[in-house]
Amino acid sequence: MATGPRPSLELSDIIHTHGGAYVESRGGVITTQERRTLKAIAACRTASLGGHIGQCDRCGHRVIAYNSCRNRHCPKCQAAGRAEWFHQRELELLPVEYFNVVFTVPKEIAAIALQNKKVVYDILFRTAAEALKTAAHDVKHLGAEIGVLSVLHTWGQNLEHHPHIHCVVTGGGLAPDGSRWVSCRRGFLFPVRVLGRLFRGKFLDQLKAAFADGRLRFSGSLAAVADHVSFRRYIQPTFAKDWVVYAKRPFHGPAPVLKYLARYTHRVAIANRRIVAAEGHTVSFTWKDYAHGSKRRIMTLSAVEFLRRFLLHILPTGFPRIRYYGFLANRHRQEKLARCRTLLGVSGDEKPEVADVGEFLAAGHEHAPLCPACKHGRLLCLLRFAPGTLSGPLVAGTCGEGYDTS
Repeated sequence: MATGPRPSLELSDIIHTHGGAYVESRGGVITTQERRTLKAIAACRTASLGGHIGQCDRCGHRVIAYNSCRNRHCPKCQAAGRAEWFHQRELELLPVEYFNVVFTVPKEIAAIALQNKKVVYDILFRTAAEALKTAAHDVKHLGAEIGVLSVLHTWGQNLEHHPHIHCVVTGGGLAPDGSRWVSCRRGFLFPVRVLGRLFRGKFLDQLKAAFADGRLRFSGSLAAVADHVSFRRYIQPTFAKDWVVYAKRPFHGPAPVLKYLARYTHRVAIANRRIVAAEGHTVSFTWKDYAHGSKRRIMTLSAVEFLRRFLLHILPTGFPRIRYYGFLANRHRQEKLARCRTLLGVSGDEKPEVADVGEFLAAGHEHAPLCPACKHGRLLCLLRFAPGTLSGPLVAGTCGEGYDTS
């Protein structure tokens, strides 16, 4: 897929230059997953992974295109997977309002999550969805089964650990007997205070159960809360807090939903375009200061601290960061979506209008990429080469950062 010009600085450059210093700062001890991620991102779209030579079918221009690492934490490897996933979601959207609801945990819980990612992130997914479904089933609010798509993000703009769930929720749902579509009030889904209380209660109940079952582990700054009394004392203040649930302005129709999903679903902790400088032993990147009107600022960290913050967001192997609930749950999704379409009077063959996101699903995803020289021909594969075998100036032209056939 065509991706445009290569940024002047990339995460891979920081890893190449400072990865060794980071490992040294950890006493040479990092997790297997961290090591694999650093190695994959450093090698991404380089000769070490192999690739192919493409030639334009019109002007004859040749490009070397290196393979991608396909690591889900790599900033350069999300476009193809995102486009394929995006196409499937496009077919599932309904002609109704959609809402974006964000669930966030207090800092005390975030600290536990950092040391118990799989257990606590699972609880975060599950309880956010349960809060939404419980509110939806209540006839005072809706009295229906909604559809929920949830995406986990673990970072803030400054790369610190900030776990939260983005939920895209249908503005209505199936009546309990499946006989009709129940719409929410226009522009309003559920009271966020109600959702916050439901979320807090369900989350803390499941967190205590995980502790009682021995599924939580503590070390470092949390080592002192490993016994039952200390654990209860540690989480006690969170019972009195209002847990943050934020409902953003609703999406009016499928196209804005798709545009939102295109930005959020396959995002990684930092995009290459945000890295603006790497001088000496420091790295500078842009960030939005949401506390001061989303003002764009530049943050400078030591390269070691920058990599430490990036690696906070490595997910457990095989951990799904996009999940579905309600009538979008995998087991009955197609059957229930068909029922929704019938009740809403739309054909299963109809697709939502997505002109606003046409650039996202570029033609290069399904066809050979456009030639960067003449802009008319297509780059066809002329020769494939194995990892580590390419050496010397084999062809004229540019090094291809733009597409991948790995």
